[in-house]
Amino acid sequence: MPLGKMRFLLPTFALLSLVASSVVPSVSPISYDGYRVYRVKTGKNLLAIREKLSSFTYSTWNHDLTRNIDLVLSPDQVPAFETLGLDTKCLHEDLGASIVAESQVKSHWKRQANDSNDAWFGSYHPYEEHIEYFKELHASFPNQSEWISSGTSYEGRDIYGLHLWGAGGPGKPAVLYHGTVHAREWIAAPVVEYLTLQLISGYKAGDNITQAFLNNYDFYILPFVNPDGFVYSQTTERLWRKNRQPGPGNSTCYGRDINRNWAFGWDANNRGASTNPCSQTYKGEAPSDTPENQGLSAFVDKLRDGPGIKLFIDWHSYGQYILSPYGYNETLYAPELGKWTNAAGLVSEAIRDSSSARTTFTFGPSGATLYTTTGAAPDHVYEVGKADFSYTIELRDTGDYGFVLPPSLIRASVEEQWVGQRVLLSLLDEVFFDGVGPAIYF
Repeated sequence: MPLGKMRFLLPTFALLSLVASSVVPSVSPISYDGYRVYRVKTGKNLLAIREKLSSFTYSTWNHDLTRNIDLVLSPDQVPAFETLGLDTKCLHEDLGASIVAESQVKSHWKRQANDSNDAWFGSYHPYEEHIEYFKELHASFPNQSEWISSGTSYEGRDIYGLHLWGAGGPGKPAVLYHGTVHAREWIAAPVVEYLTLQLISGYKAGDNITQAFLNNYDFYILPFVNPDGFVYSQTTERLWRKNRQPGPGNSTCYGRDINRNWAFGWDANNRGASTNPCSQTYKGEAPSDTPENQGLSAFVDKLRDGPGIKLFIDWHSYGQYILSPYGYNETLYAPELGKWTNAAGLVSEAIRDSSSARTTFTFGPSGATLYTTTGAAPDHVYEVGKADFSYTIELRDTGDYGFVLPPSLIRASVEEQWVGQRVLLSLLDEVFFDGVGPAIYF
């Protein structure tokens, strides 16, 4: 979800032949062989560093520019950049080569029943295979799941998902997971797919904790909120962020940022989103003026007006954050902030303790912890959807790879999130949560 003014078309993957031919753009994928990604330490020198960079054409990847700028440079700019004498670290020596390595998918995979170690989580996959994988999960749990949809995308793709439930049938308070809101954040879909797999396989295997989760809550899991953008990131422009809706009027730019298009807080201030159709954070001409957001908003309303929403999580990358409302105002704190922060702290601790690398997630209210975001999902689902808990989780890493996370890190990323969700889901009701820590800790 990182911000940054885009000043050129960003790098892309090689065309994946398994993507349906009807949705492949006519343009060829853009090659960025030899492009480099640098991290520039900023601190108190941000303005001076920006002045030094003013003659360069670059884009930024990262969240908090007051600490570092992660920037992408074309090969012809590298020699002049390296004469600036800045405090830098090279994150990608050849971004094109990193992209090619990331895009290598296994030609064969097969999920075995109740197998959490299947080959699926060893590589990234084309969009059509993601649909196939979710259909297999549905087929493995036919009497306690249903195929769902929040509507269709601008280009007509189904925003599909699964609804899971436990004993007593459906109708309990909802846990709602969104993935791949921003197209280039490829790690989000494997995470929500892995969580879905663990819920199903654990329930069927008789795991008491997993059975308690599904017996207490209905899970609604949407792995691709922005399917058009994801397909475009696989076929044409690897670091595409927005949806694929044309800009207004005579604009030649495409896309709205779905996570700046929610109604609540959409016009809260002049920061946190852009009115420029060419911006990566373009919020649209009006709240919910994307078909994706219209369907998602209606879906949230339906859950709110039914059994209610217990937990909402919007999965993103990168930065390793667990962020609660509010994002639209960095000095406004919700009454539930103490509960949310205590829970996020326990999740972060559990993830850190489960990882040999001691992976750490920073947590707190979004606007105060990271930066201002208007029209964002967690604020809307909390305020309008009346969710008891509402978070954005920014997945791995902290910038060494950024959006181009190697396939070798997929499994660690998905497994640590299941560790975190086992803790978080145990904290949702007062029977588990005493306001300080969990009565049951896993």
